[in-house]
Amino acid sequence: MNIAESPDHTSGLSAAAARDQIATEVERVARRWQQLPLDRALSASPAVHDLIQALADEVATSRGWPPRTVPDLGPAVLMDQLHVMLFDHAEAGLDPVRLAESMTHLRRAMP
Repeated sequence: MNIAESPDHTSGLSAAAARDQIATEVERVARRWQQLPLDRALSASPAVHDLIQALADEVATSRGWPPRTVPDLGPAVLMDQLHVMLFDHAEAGLDPVRLAESMTHLRRAMP
């Protein structure tokens, strides 16, 4: 999922409210991820990896770096990769409002 492609239902959020929503959503996603049986985690992995890759691309672009492919290390480490990219996204000062919507969309799409 590309951050730019996620529907914008949170356009009224302030940056601070969006950051709070991101924190809530990542906690929910991580908790749900821990509960998924392996077959469901495997089926949900592409959507999570797509978001991680979109975040990595956005961060790289903002810093003038060439994009790099985020390695697919399997479902066991996807939440760690997501946390790292969320941190990098925040450190780069990128738009938290769109990311908040992407995180909500990801959570709602999980099995």
